[in-house]
Amino acid sequence: MKFYRSHIILGMDTPSLLAGAKGVRDTLEKELKAKKIENEIRIVETGSLGYHGVSMIVYPEGVTYTGITASDVKELVEEHLIKGRPVRRLMAEDNSQKDICAGQQERLLDGQVRIVLKNAGSIDPENISEYIAKDGYMALGKVLAENTPKDVIDIVKDSELRGRGGAAFPTGKKWEFTYNTESCQKYVICNADEGEPGTFKDRLIMEGDPHALLEAMAICGYAIGADKGFIYVRGEYSLSIERVKKAIKDAEALNLLGKNILNSDFSFEIEVCLGGGAYVCGEETALIESIEGKRGEPRLKPPYPPVCGLFGKPTIVNNVETFANIPQIILNGGEWFKKLGVQGSAGTKVFTILGDINEKGLIEVPMGITLKEVFENIAKGTRSGKKVKFAHIGGSSGNIVPFKDFDIKLDLNTLASSDLTHGSGVILFVSEDIHINDYLKSIAKFFQHESCGKCTPCREGTFRIYQFMEKLNRNQAKKSDIAKMKDLCMVMKKASFCGLGQAAVNPFIDAMRHFEKEMMEGVKEGER
Repeated sequence: MKFYRSHIILGMDTPSLLAGAKGVRDTLEKELKAKKIENEIRIVETGSLGYHGVSMIVYPEGVTYTGITASDVKELVEEHLIKGRPVRRLMAEDNSQKDICAGQQERLLDGQVRIVLKNAGSIDPENISEYIAKDGYMALGKVLAENTPKDVIDIVKDSELRGRGGAAFPTGKKWEFTYNTESCQKYVICNADEGEPGTFKDRLIMEGDPHALLEAMAICGYAIGADKGFIYVRGEYSLSIERVKKAIKDAEALNLLGKNILNSDFSFEIEVCLGGGAYVCGEETALIESIEGKRGEPRLKPPYPPVCGLFGKPTIVNNVETFANIPQIILNGGEWFKKLGVQGSAGTKVFTILGDINEKGLIEVPMGITLKEVFENIAKGTRSGKKVKFAHIGGSSGNIVPFKDFDIKLDLNTLASSDLTHGSGVILFVSEDIHINDYLKSIAKFFQHESCGKCTPCREGTFRIYQFMEKLNRNQAKKSDIAKMKDLCMVMKKASFCGLGQAAVNPFIDAMRHFEKEMMEGVKEGER
């Protein structure tokens, strides 16, 4: 075995690649060779490190650098790797903030906790040995050796894990429905079809820790009696697809997937299915239709997928983040998981934070943290120095929260009591210089384009809302148009066939509640 005096952990997720990570890596390799220390320093490519731009961590010191360009590499090698003097101008503000706590999670000084992202940014996602070295596949081995399928479901129920895809349905209860349904064939589906603009948490989880997803799906298959799983992933997620497929192949080679896993009677195979980019296929029944080779349109419910799903068979559909919690819950227990959140909202939540802020990227925080804490402690305020106007949480179909309400806690029960939702897990911070009508017009255009057209309320409603927003942006609207839009939003919310039309109106309802005076600026003179 070869030993190195230092390791460089380099983020190679999609945002990092777009920011120039390959160029940084290539320059780093050349500079190490030029200094004749290429055999002393190991470069490890990993997933998202949670920072904006190209970032890396140098071990054993644990120094984090962010915003690196290829032109910075020579200085980093000379000063840090040769002279042992960290380059302070490139260091992240939160260096040395990690404090290992009980339960194997890492708690950070800015309020973050790592469960889902436990391995992302610390292992090579394309090396199964590194995942195994971090207790990977121990949860699968544990359930196969020690637990009945009912035991596994009871553990998940006890954890009070709820779905992280937006609906927040109790995961263990969903699994129990399928477990109790008699069928010769059952399926497990991972919904990795991230269609909400600004949302990329599931993509970065797959890029940074693909084996955690595979292990969780196998555990689910064992619990419900399924031998086949599908990962339905957006076709644009090329790096996620590449890493997940390699992970499946490597797991099969070690008998961690496939026939008679770990010499047991349990067999489980996973297939990757590529989506065509339709937003509506994020809805579970439309996704199922797509896997079956049909046009992606939502089905009438009931029956629900846990009882009658893919090819008419009982099917579990969970998203990437939900599954990624499962191995840690199995290893540490339901009580451990519940202690990390608040009553009624166990565990953590992964968000992508973006907009006019200083620190963009992927974060994982305990349920119950406030929006203000995220903005001030993790996002570090606005980059422009302007006042923040509102946060749009949950994606385009999520909710607009004005700055005055930033004290709200981001747990499921608190949000639900205020008619808000986590949605897709994005928090977009918008500063005061953005006019609400400009912002809403872009959202209206998105939903008009993405409506599948199956039902009249959504098909016609998204079109009419876009018309209203165009008139408001041209200062050609009538005062009655806003009243009509309010009525239309309520009709869509109550009468649309699926969640697309029901949720598409959320930002407009919120904007009319909090920013109606500003919206009225788009009404013609003499009509106000």
